[in-house]
Amino acid sequence: MATLKPFAALRPKADLAAKVCELPYDVMNSDEARVLAKDNPFSFLHVSKPEIDLEPSIDVYSDAVYAKGAENFRLLQEQGALAQDAQPCMYLYRQVMGSHTQTGLVAVASVSEYDSGIIKKHELTRPTKEDDRVRHMEALNSQTGPVFLTYRATAELDTLTKRLTSNDPAIDLTADDHVQHTAWVIDNTEDIAFIEAQFDNLNYLYIADGHHRSAAASRVCAARNGAGQSDQFLTVIFPHDQMQILAYNRVIKDLHGQSSADFLAALENIFQIVEGGAGECTRKNELGLYLDGQWRKLTFKPNYATAETLMDELDVALLQNHVLAPLLGIEDQRTSDRLDFIGGIRGTAELKRLVDAGAGCAFSMFPTSIEDLMEIADADGLMPPKSTWFEPKLRDGLFCHMI
Repeated sequence: MATLKPFAALRPKADLAAKVCELPYDVMNSDEARVLAKDNPFSFLHVSKPEIDLEPSIDVYSDAVYAKGAENFRLLQEQGALAQDAQPCMYLYRQVMGSHTQTGLVAVASVSEYDSGIIKKHELTRPTKEDDRVRHMEALNSQTGPVFLTYRATAELDTLTKRLTSNDPAIDLTADDHVQHTAWVIDNTEDIAFIEAQFDNLNYLYIADGHHRSAAASRVCAARNGAGQSDQFLTVIFPHDQMQILAYNRVIKDLHGQSSADFLAALENIFQIVEGGAGECTRKNELGLYLDGQWRKLTFKPNYATAETLMDELDVALLQNHVLAPLLGIEDQRTSDRLDFIGGIRGTAELKRLVDAGAGCAFSMFPTSIEDLMEIADADGLMPPKSTWFEPKLRDGLFCHMI
């Protein structure tokens, strides 16, 4: 039931791939992007975060930013740094991060299947970020960042992947963060037909990361009435048993008018509290709290750790329902300007730094499991925003889909 198709990818030249490909636009701020792209005219950050080539004071959502991104995108093609394949292909994309390896299929998925729920979402989007991705796609006439999907692993696809990755890759690079990225081209029509048939037997695909990109692709498709290639969107699809999920931590800017002592007293009703440690969580229902220069381990008391649905039993939901809303006045995580989300790749040291610099407190989390994500998505549930942080991140610029 899941429809995947080959496409003619716009890809970097092999000898320039290490200079072109960059981390996704949304895992860094503009200042960080300027540093990363400095003295590198091939960096895809000139396309994905084009404000780095304009005045630092510019509104990142201004028309000039999207126009600059389109200009930089055209320039990379004119220079030959990016070139489009002559025929539709599928691709394999392997990432190696330390001891973790994951290999996904690169193809285009169906917008109509996203709209109908065959491609399952598990989070709501933020309107501002969704609007941004729509404008970026429209300006470039391309999807330059893939949606990160997963599927329930099958032995047949695992066997095919093993065979195809024994061939010489088209691109092989190790980024500055020591993550290795390797890509293979699948241009054999029989292999492509086999892949299409295998996915046609799967009931669902699941969005791991890229809710804003997929929602934006749906809006662009609707605006264009499906013209061109707008009825498809760029994806990388990994088997579920290769996925690596890290925590998505929370930093709260203030204690909502409470003293630290009063806040801790309220928390004692909800958690067993142990002072000390470094903020690392080792199991579900366990959080770390950094407050007033000290870490504490918080474990939900049994009567607070249960709920009517699996979704409400997630640690991110328990934290929202028992702490963020009633004690800290954060009713909607999607819109609150008093809450920041910090990806687990930055570690607990980043939480400590932010609180020491003036934030109210920080909570470290235990990662949500991929099994919970799929079960919630199967029930058409929506998890709280920023419930999962997947690593390693897909590189922008490695594959682009012209629409």
